[in-house]
Amino acid sequence: MNLTELNTIAKAMVAPGKGILAADESTSTIEKRLSSINVPSTEENRRDYREMLFTAAGAEQYVSGVILYDETLRQKAKDGTPLVEILNKRGIIPGIKVDKGVQALPGSDGEKITEGLDGLPKRMAEYHQLGARFAKWRAVLSIDAATGKPSRQCLVANAEALARYAGICQAAGIVPIVEPEILMDGAHGIETSFKVTERTLHTVFEQLALHNVALEGMILKPNMVIQGEQAKTQASVDEVADATVKVLLRCVPGAVPGIAFLSGGQSDELASAHLGAMNARHPNLPWALTFSYGRALQALPLKLWGGKAANVANAQKGYLHRARLNSLAAQGKYDAKLEQDFKAA
Repeated sequence: MNLTELNTIAKAMVAPGKGILAADESTSTIEKRLSSINVPSTEENRRDYREMLFTAAGAEQYVSGVILYDETLRQKAKDGTPLVEILNKRGIIPGIKVDKGVQALPGSDGEKITEGLDGLPKRMAEYHQLGARFAKWRAVLSIDAATGKPSRQCLVANAEALARYAGICQAAGIVPIVEPEILMDGAHGIETSFKVTERTLHTVFEQLALHNVALEGMILKPNMVIQGEQAKTQASVDEVADATVKVLLRCVPGAVPGIAFLSGGQSDELASAHLGAMNARHPNLPWALTFSYGRALQALPLKLWGGKAANVANAQKGYLHRARLNSLAAQGKYDAKLEQDFKAA
C-alpha cells in the first residue's frame, strides 16, 4: 500500500468546491430510472445517458470523480473512446462500485448484509488496471425503534464488511469510499437519527481500526442526520446541519480527508441546502464536507434528456446547474435563490 498516493487521490476527491457524481446504478436500478422517462434500458441507451453526463463541458469545475458500474467502466463512447479515458482527459477520477448488493442477514429480524467480498482482491486488481482509482461499498441500515433496529448484530456485520472491503481496496492502490447508509424510511425523529448515526459511525471506525485501514487513504460517505420521511415533525435546514456536524465531530477522526454525503432520497434542493448550511455554519472542520450524489444530481438532466439526442445540450445544462449549486454548497455559499438561475431551453 502506497499511503502517500492514496492520500493524494482522496484529497483530490474532496478538493475545495468539488464533489462526486454517483453514476453507479445497477442494471435493475438504471432500468427504473430510464423507464421513468419511457426509455428502454438497452446497453446503448445506458451508455448514451452516461456519456451525456460525462461529456458535459465544464463539469470538471464541480465534479472531482464519478462512481461507475462494472458495465460503464468497460464501455466506450459512440466514437469508440473509452468512457474512462473521457473522464481522465477532463481531470475527473474514475471510481467503481464493487459491492454485490444486499441480502437477508441470517439470524436477524429482517435486516440486511451487503455481499461481494468473495473474489474481491482479484476484481480490485482488474479494476485498477481498467483505470479505477477509488471504489464504493454501501451498507444499508434501517431504523425501527419498536424492534431496536439496527441491531448490534447488523451494525457489526456490516461494519466489518466495510472494513474488510476498505483494506482490500487500499492493498490494490484504490481509495475506498466507506458508505454506511441509514435509510430515511420510517417515522422517527431527528433525535433518533442522531443516536443511530452515532452508534453506526462508532462501530464502523472501530472495525476500520481493527482491520488496519489507513484513515488518510479513505473517504466516508454517510447519511445526514435527518428525520424519517413519515415523521410528523420536520427538522429545519439548520437543525439538520448542526446535528450532522455534531455527530461527525463525535465520531470521525480528523485523519479522514473528507466526508462526501449521500443524498438518501432528499429533494435536489434540500440536499444542496443541508450541505450548504453545514459548511456555512461550521467553518474550519477537520475534514472537507462535500457531496456524492446520485439522484440529486441526475434527476433534472434525466428528465430533460428523455432519451433524445436533440435534448443532450439542454440536459447537460441542467446537470451543470445542479453540480454548480452543490459545489457552492460545499463551499458554504449556497443560496436557495440560485435555484432560479436555471431556465430550460
